[in-house]
Amino acid sequence: MDELVGEGVTSVINQTDDDNNTNCDQVDTSAHLFFMPVYSLVFLVGLVLNSFTMKVYFCSAQQQVSRIMMVYLKNLAASDFLLCLYLPFRIINYTSNSITFRLVYCNFAVFGLYLNMYASILFMGYIAANRYLKIIHPFRTHILQTVQAARIISTVTWVFLLAIMTSYVTLLLLTKPPLTDVPDSCDALLSAQVNVFYKIIQIISAAIFLFVFVSLVFFYYRASSSVLLAQQRQPASSSCKELIKSHRKMLVLVSVFCICFVPYHLALIPYALLKRQCSSRQLLCYLTEVTTLLSVLNICLDPLIYFISCKAFRTKLNLKRVFSRTKQTPSTDTRSNEGQLSTISINNYW
Repeated sequence: MDELVGEGVTSVINQTDDDNNTNCDQVDTSAHLFFMPVYSLVFLVGLVLNSFTMKVYFCSAQQQVSRIMMVYLKNLAASDFLLCLYLPFRIINYTSNSITFRLVYCNFAVFGLYLNMYASILFMGYIAANRYLKIIHPFRTHILQTVQAARIISTVTWVFLLAIMTSYVTLLLLTKPPLTDVPDSCDALLSAQVNVFYKIIQIISAAIFLFVFVSLVFFYYRASSSVLLAQQRQPASSSCKELIKSHRKMLVLVSVFCICFVPYHLALIPYALLKRQCSSRQLLCYLTEVTTLLSVLNICLDPLIYFISCKAFRTKLNLKRVFSRTKQTPSTDTRSNEGQLSTISINNYW
């Protein structure tokens, strides 16, 4: 299961010859000393950021706002919060020697990362598609650009992903072999039937990633062309400024997507081809673990998307008040004027 979720560096590192056979049974755990504190830091930062995000989106008056972008952002935030709940299991897994905990981790908790990863990939794709349609056709409303359509798409996405995960977990529980020792890897729990189903999931996952990635590249290229053309025709018009804002938002979205998810999926290619070779398996497992860490970082980077895409999120942060408190002004009138100018300036920028 290393190639699916990179659940830990459990690869074989020593290669010895014994009657012309290669020994691939020794597990390297030295890297755990690095990954444990890093994941702990990501968990703490992500928990703070996503708890605040959930409060803004679901526990404030702004939750009544019905907008297409808000629907997708709420689902993306929910996906990130689920990943925050998974990370403590991953951290404990580095040090636990309990068979019960390893079974719980491999059978249930480990799929939190998978579910978050592909839910985030899909919802980022939906956000980019919505942003693209607004840039290319600003005065037209597509049938998919409705709140009802966004809610249906979001529901179908969760049902699809949960159905795959539920089917996989059920098959895993029904066919898992009996254990007497703590397994070094979740691979020890896989039967022949599960391996076949797992390969099907890999194909579906790769297709989802490639489709969204190609779509994002296409959306960003077309959006850049539209912005460039608008700047050449009417650089000072309000419509051109709106296009630039939307293009900036899409750039942040594409950047977060590439940083978090592209390295992980690229690392799966050499891992799948060379994982049976003991001489290269250690390096490949480290590569998978590092790229998995990058995919987890999306819980810390996604708030950038919330900040630039959602006015309610920026308002709740109330950065103007934070900065105004650091300034000392001679009169109340002056502070009031500065607050008004700051509001105008920020509104014009975003």
